[in-house]
Amino acid sequence: MDENREKRKRLRAVLSFVIMAVLLVVLFFAAINIGSLKVSFAELMRGLFVERIDEVATIYDLRFPRIIISMLAGAAIAVSGVLFQAVLKNPLADPGLIGISSGASFAAVLITAFAPGLYFFTPLVAFFGGVIAFLMVYCLSWKGGLSPLRIILTGVAVDALFTGLSSAFNSMSGGNMSGVASIVEANITQKTWDDVTTLVPYVVAGLFLACLFIGECNLMSLEDKTARSLGLNVNATRIVISLIAVLLASISTAIAGAISFLGLIVPHIGRILVGSDHRALIPFSALAGAFTFLLADTIGRTVAAPYEISAAVVMSVVGGPFFIILLRRSKKYGD
Repeated sequence: MDENREKRKRLRAVLSFVIMAVLLVVLFFAAINIGSLKVSFAELMRGLFVERIDEVATIYDLRFPRIIISMLAGAAIAVSGVLFQAVLKNPLADPGLIGISSGASFAAVLITAFAPGLYFFTPLVAFFGGVIAFLMVYCLSWKGGLSPLRIILTGVAVDALFTGLSSAFNSMSGGNMSGVASIVEANITQKTWDDVTTLVPYVVAGLFLACLFIGECNLMSLEDKTARSLGLNVNATRIVISLIAVLLASISTAIAGAISFLGLIVPHIGRILVGSDHRALIPFSALAGAFTFLLADTIGRTVAAPYEISAAVVMSVVGGPFFIILLRRSKKYGD
């Protein structure tokens, strides 16, 4: 009976991976063709690889960077959520909810406003902002241990602080700094291939590091005493994995802006479909995160066309009720 159950679980996990990959490919090509300019698949391939076609060139310059950034940022934020939930032993942990994204966003706003020539290093500066926010949450919520509820409440306060600072800075600039405004409002409308070039190496490095610590993430889901008895240095591992999670969340925030609930929703869906083993959960969350963010951005630019709704707003509308449902269904978040 147990063997059959395990086979069904593995089959469901494999099917989930295949279906998610197919959905991502379908959405990718659909997003390319959604808008005032439309081309057939044959024209797209010919314009990309054979000859210049003006419509394809326009789509390549305007839509492709936005789509790729959505996929990269979505994958990074989702995996960041998985890592935070593992090290904090808190399934409600999300880089947007606990203030990491807003801290990174504020740091990115500062460098964009005062040192635009250092744009390529914006993700690194955002990373330090995310680290500061995480340390604030970790230290302020520590009271003889870490309570999941206390982490969330402290994170909300830290998030409000940095979000307020970013908004105030944007208002003081008169809203005329397009780079600052795009980070504060999580607007990826005008993103270019330069933004893609900036984001790619950091995301690839962060995801690679996350994959290196898959085994440790599985051990971190155990009680600390049990993990120590298996030879794991729990405190050092918690710090390293947390830094990787902060890196993934911060680099995405630096380019795409602060996105809440993505790092909460996707890991939960992943656990339902592929289980809690991080060997499957991390790669599936990367796929599902890319799909979810791209879907949110695609909905945002079509539902009120010709106007656009930020993907961050779409995620908040969907993620808010999802968060409330998770909180009400759980019995272990009270002190």
